[in-house]
Parts: sequence; C-alpha cells; structure tokens
Amino acid sequence: MTTTPYHLEPQNLARSCHEALILSVLADGPQHGYQLALEIEERSDGRFSVNHGTLYPILHELEAVGHIKGSWTTSPGRRRRSYALSSSGRNHLERLRRGWQDFSEQLAPLLNSRPA
Repeated sequence: MTTTPYHLEPQNLARSCHEALILSVLADGPQHGYQLALEIEERSDGRFSVNHGTLYPILHELEAVGHIKGSWTTSPGRRRRSYALSSSGRNHLERLRRGWQDFSEQLAPLLNSRPA
C-alpha cells in the first residue's frame, strides 16, 4: 500500500510542528491543556514550549475537525477540559510524522552542503 506523502507547507511549519507535538503527547493518553504544555517542554528538555495563546486555538481546531475529543473533568475544586486522540488524530499524526521525516531528510543535505 502506498500513501501520498504529506507535504509541509512552508507558511505552516510552526503550526504543523505544534500539531505534531500535541498529538504525539496525546498518543500516550488523555491530558488537559496545561498538562500538554508541561509535557511538551519536559519531553523536549525545554527546547520546545507552547504558550497558551497558541495551544488552545490549536486544540479547539483539532477538536473541531475530529482529530481529538474533548471532555470536561473535575479535579478537586476545578473543572478542566481533557483531550484524547481519536482514530482520525492517529492517522493525522502519522501523516505529520512522515511529513516531518521527509522535510528533515530534504533539509539536512542543504544545511550540510559547503559552497564550492
């Protein structure tokens, strides 16, 4: 079975990166937004962070297209929206992973080339 490569659009690299990071964390289980942001920072040893002004609009859009499912939970005295990856989200994550792999394979030779 062959699949069409997922091409990362240059104007959407940051967006695609954020989506891949969010969906990768959710692949390990449901989390609420603040946990997601902390987990992304922790997994990347602080190299990546997602501020709330970026995170929540992306979560809302991913939920609107069906890549994640949100539900309200209550922890001691606090209501939070937790998010879980859907099967559509798993498929989207795999396309993003392939797209980033392809992108990095194409970029590496350019970055490592030396002028004549």
